Amino acid sequence: MFDIQEELKKLPNCPGVYIMHDEMDQIIYVGKAVNLHSRVRSYFRKNIGRGPQIDKMVSLISRFEYIVTDSELEALVLENNLIKEHSPKYNTLLKDDKTYPYIKVTVGESYPRVLFSRQMKKDRSRYFGPYSSAAAVKDTIDLINKLYQLRTCSKNLPRECGNDRACLNYHIKQCLAPCQGDISEEEYQVQVKKALDFLNGSYQDTLKELGQKMQEASERLEFEDAIRYRDLYNSVKQIASKQKITDSDGEDKDIIALACDDRDAVVQVFFVRDGKLIGREHFYMTHVAETPRAQILLDFVKQFYAGTPFIPRELMLQEAIEDIEVIEQWLTKRKGARVYIKIPKIGYKEKLVELAAKNAMLVLSQDKERIRREEGRTIGAVKEIAGLLGLEDVSRMEAYDISNISGFANVGSMIVYEKGKPKRSDYRKFRIKTVSGPDDYACMKEVLTRRFRHGMEEQKELEYKELEAEFGSFTKFPDLLLMDGGKGQVNIALQVLKELELDIPVCGMVKDDNHNTRGLYYNNEEIQIDRGSEGFKLITRVQDEAHRFAIEYHRSLRSKAQVKSVLDEIPGVGPARRKALMRRFKSIEEVKNADVETLAGVDEIPVSVAQGIYDFFHEEKEQVSQ
Repeated sequence: MFDIQEELKKLPNCPGVYIMHDEMDQIIYVGKAVNLHSRVRSYFRKNIGRGPQIDKMVSLISRFEYIVTDSELEALVLENNLIKEHSPKYNTLLKDDKTYPYIKVTVGESYPRVLFSRQMKKDRSRYFGPYSSAAAVKDTIDLINKLYQLRTCSKNLPRECGNDRACLNYHIKQCLAPCQGDISEEEYQVQVKKALDFLNGSYQDTLKELGQKMQEASERLEFEDAIRYRDLYNSVKQIASKQKITDSDGEDKDIIALACDDRDAVVQVFFVRDGKLIGREHFYMTHVAETPRAQILLDFVKQFYAGTPFIPRELMLQEAIEDIEVIEQWLTKRKGARVYIKIPKIGYKEKLVELAAKNAMLVLSQDKERIRREEGRTIGAVKEIAGLLGLEDVSRMEAYDISNISGFANVGSMIVYEKGKPKRSDYRKFRIKTVSGPDDYACMKEVLTRRFRHGMEEQKELEYKELEAEFGSFTKFPDLLLMDGGKGQVNIALQVLKELELDIPVCGMVKDDNHNTRGLYYNNEEIQIDRGSEGFKLITRVQDEAHRFAIEYHRSLRSKAQVKSVLDEIPGVGPARRKALMRRFKSIEEVKNADVETLAGVDEIPVSVAQGIYDFFHEEKEQVSQ
């Protein structure tokens, strides 16, 4: 038994990381401390104004553990790793795990290339970015290769020089063909230098050169070349015009600002490289209730820069955060060069931070509007349906459908909606075992009986297990059962539930003569529902989804049943030999007309099997003629 008060006395007076566990031994919080003894004990003091969120977390702590480190910096790194590994419920978490694209110039090669990369490695290449748009990166690389005619192949040059013919890019004047020895390393490096200048934002020399080439080609009446140079000129000019925000110091910096309310937080980051704004991105932070703004910013900085491969020279934050010196030290160590964290208060830099904050607020407000609309379509629609039926609380709904063609391959489908959204991981398919022929009622009875008996068995087993995660979707029973039909289907469901002694509301989704949803059947009466309401739209979606899922399963079974061939009936012919025959002959008719020698000439077909194939078809012909 873990005695919290006794363990608190044993805490050391040194830096480290502490880990809080609940009664299920799940990690619910990870934190770092300069002094573990003081920090951890502070959680268990009473009446110190920590706020309801922290009080709730503390009430769930069943035990804690800690890891001692040599410094606060080591504790910071370890804290980040543990949060990333376990995603504790009460830690503020960065919701974004995407990787950002870079432009990679392989300057370590004799004939460098310009490549797309999502990782920044410690190699001899130069990296530009990160960029927020992969499409823009690809367009830029394509433009650079057209401008400077750099190679795109992966050949090991100059070792493989002259091994093959020049590729198509050479013939369309998009590569200087170093693979053919047509250009020296020195001449090629001149083009690479121009590409690097371009990526650094120096566009004027390129524009001047393209304008001159366009004019010269036009004077020589080489209009195709003139048009090509004109198009390249316009493309470069377009990229140059996008650099609206510049900074005279030409440094790499990230500008970070936050917008939050009582439930949500959005962090906006402007990426400035070589003094130019190259992109922006927003990030959602979860578990932010009652968390101070500065703490959210701190958590973002720690989690984001623990994962991104590029760290700028400077971070400009909206407001001060704790442990700035430690964070700077950590970032400097990761980057391998000095990193500064600044909180601008006046001037141009403060305006940039303010701009980032406005963008964050815009994203947050737009997102809340989207969530409001989404909740109307989902949770609001469920509440509307529950109100029509007089039910207090409906969260999980299950719908069922039967599919067959004249009784062939009877199948059933079970789909699940939770809070108005499909939960596809809980969908289930049933292949009918006890019913032959087109009897939808009997099929539905079998499906429902199997579903709920299975669920009851799982619930009994669950009493002896600790974690529900070990079981499937059958363990949870619905708050409302939706049947694809009216009185008949509803009565079948009620009969099954009565036999199993279960009390679950059952509602029928009634269709009109045109097979369109028209209302609900509940408690022996049909309830009309406004066709323009979100509740009606949700019922229609559920009904269509149940039907689609059943049809899809039935179609897959039909396809499997139909993937047969008369060749499968011949002794000695399995899947491999059947494929070999169909590769050699265009049709079954050609197989029938082939002699033994021709059949034996097919790979995989020995003479004995060839004779068997020949005999099979010719004996069949003899029987028909008789």
